[in-house]
Amino acid sequence: MSATKFAEFIASKKLDARRIAIASHKIESHTVEDRTIVLKKRQAKKSEGSAPKEERKPRSGRPVTPRALAAALTGGAISGPTKQRILRAVNRLLEQKKQAAVELKALF
Repeated sequence: MSATKFAEFIASKKLDARRIAIASHKIESHTVEDRTIVLKKRQAKKSEGSAPKEERKPRSGRPVTPRALAAALTGGAISGPTKQRILRAVNRLLEQKKQAAVELKALF
């Protein structure tokens, strides 16, 4: 079986799947600020008053899993949000290597 587009890309850019998972964890994990955004949204929903709407969106809190990375490398089915998380992690690693960011079509 031939390598997937994603597998060829990370091989050509010399990226490691483990580093992609670590970068995704750092990008996606909730911070204190994200938790307060979620709390305010929940409290506003509970009171149903005319509370000011929160403009910022919290991080997803769901990093890329090793299973999702394995599916991406072997050509398995991956959801759209998971593809976006992988893209963000890959772009973070490319930024650290002083390389240009890529688009989703370059990976999948």
